Amino acid sequence: MPYFHCRVATEAGELLNQTFLAPSSAECRKHFESKGYCILSIKRDWKRLQVPALPFEKKVKDKEFIMFNQELVALIKAGYPILKSIEIIKGRIKNVHFKELLMRLEEEIRAGKSLSEAFSAQGSTFSTVYIASLMAGERSGNLAETIRRYIDYQRTLTRTRSQIKTAMTYPFLLLGFSFILLGVLLTFIIPQFADFYAGFDADLPWITATLVSFSTSVKGNILLILGLITAVVVTWNQFKRHERTLVWLDWLKLKIPYARAIWVESGVSLFSRTLSLLLSGGISLLSSLGIACRAVPNSYLRTRLKNLADMIKNGENLSDSLTQADFFTPLALDMIRIGESSANLEGMLAEVSEVYNERIQTKIDTFISLLTPIIIIFIGLVVAVMLFSVYFPIFNIIQVTQ
Repeated sequence: MPYFHCRVATEAGELLNQTFLAPSSAECRKHFESKGYCILSIKRDWKRLQVPALPFEKKVKDKEFIMFNQELVALIKAGYPILKSIEIIKGRIKNVHFKELLMRLEEEIRAGKSLSEAFSAQGSTFSTVYIASLMAGERSGNLAETIRRYIDYQRTLTRTRSQIKTAMTYPFLLLGFSFILLGVLLTFIIPQFADFYAGFDADLPWITATLVSFSTSVKGNILLILGLITAVVVTWNQFKRHERTLVWLDWLKLKIPYARAIWVESGVSLFSRTLSLLLSGGISLLSSLGIACRAVPNSYLRTRLKNLADMIKNGENLSDSLTQADFFTPLALDMIRIGESSANLEGMLAEVSEVYNERIQTKIDTFISLLTPIIIIFIGLVVAVMLFSVYFPIFNIIQVTQ
């Protein structure tokens, strides 16, 4: 979407130069005329010509989206119409891609669509949970409160993701620097020792000979190795887009002893929190289940929930139906059963999510505290073996020269 440089005059005769993002010059003219300005000229601003955005640049950040919804709630409570509220918020958005989305939203709403329908028309940009929350708020006539609940929901998810990323940063940095160190040793240091040993007639120990041979092969074929790694990464990215591949990979993740508990409990937590949000918004249980099932991050676990709605239709209650999925823990099932019997299902589902969020965080902290020293010890042993194999023949060479 291009920028336009506009010269306008106010009613007081003041001349203004403004830059505005719009789909066309006609839309730009309409925008300033609606504010009562007299349009003197509109020209395309070629200085702000945009380079096509990369795929990862076309995402709306969680913090931006939360801030947008906070402002939307405040404006709705203040009595502003939806269209006017979006127009006000759009003016302060810095993210060009997000601003373009809001412009398309304005067009959809002006065409007569509701807010949920306008967001739904943007494809997969916005989550089904958010769109369902908007729909529930529109049906109940309490849109602001429904969006506020979604903000709390999204904040919890964002905070959990941020904690996991922060916890995993140090081990991954440590692992990355370790591989760089090993690459430098194999590519530059050990070949120097190989040239040094070539000037002597002493036999090298098998471990040294193997390491020197491997290092020479790596150095001689470094471009081929990098090309193969690139080809493998590209092929893997294409391969894992298939649904069956994702299900198989997620099944393998569940075979990792300690990671299985984290994946299962995160699935229980996200399912419970999403279902609680939708039920509290006034959406029926059957309508909410499909969306809540898609919130489970593990594809294999999602396949275990595919018959959940059918079992509910056949008269079974939620706790008994979840038992058939065979991954909900007894504690979660008991809490959901209590919620059903006390007519407070959405409240008890929120409690289930809180309980398992705390358990997941504890497990992740324990995992990171164990992973870091394991990486250090492993890399230390590898480097020690490499250094030993390189320096050990020197003692033999000294004995031969004596």
